[in-house]
Amino acid sequence: MALAVLVFVVVAGLSGLGVWYFGRDGGTAGAASPSVGADVKPVAPGSGRPTTAGPGPGPTSSPSPSPTPAVPSGYRVLHDPVGYTLDVPQGWTRRQVQGEKAPVVYYDSPSDGRQLQIFALSEDTPAQSLDLAENDPGYGYAKQPGFRAGQRTSGDTWAELSYRYDDADKGPRQVVDHRFQAADGTLYAVRSSGPESLAAALVRAPLTAAVDSFCPTGARCS
Repeated sequence: MALAVLVFVVVAGLSGLGVWYFGRDGGTAGAASPSVGADVKPVAPGSGRPTTAGPGPGPTSSPSPSPTPAVPSGYRVLHDPVGYTLDVPQGWTRRQVQGEKAPVVYYDSPSDGRQLQIFALSEDTPAQSLDLAENDPGYGYAKQPGFRAGQRTSGDTWAELSYRYDDADKGPRQVVDHRFQAADGTLYAVRSSGPESLAAALVRAPLTAAVDSFCPTGARCS
């Protein structure tokens, strides 16, 4: 009986020693290390959820670049020397004049009389700039012959007015004047115009493409 008790005590002691030995690499004596599933990766600092399934990036991997928006059919990407990138209809010709406060860039259609006009603004907000452009007693385009305002729309960082007037050389014209804050904080105007006889969508399309793609040189644009 005494011999049996002695054997039991020795075996129990060796078992306890084994548990302590296998548990000490986890940092807590006697605690079992948690297992990590093969389809779960560690959560990076600041990320909202763990990454699951698939191989993780290597130590020298860099994030994948964001996809570049497709250029609309019939347009091309232009890096204008004034200091911005935008999409312009293919075949349109560029010219530049010096305005009172900033260079004014024109892109002209050689076939149907449409035109884009781009320049930087000096006012505090797009809405303020658009109001002055329309109503200033010295140069406001509300004084142009046959002026008639159309739709007015605006947002937190942009303002827009469509209107028509009678040009002394080109005849009845329709205009969409869009003023906005670019990615670098600078305010710009993009004006699209064309003969009043054209469908309004044809006059708006170049403006939409230009504004959607507009990016000042050196700025990070979505």
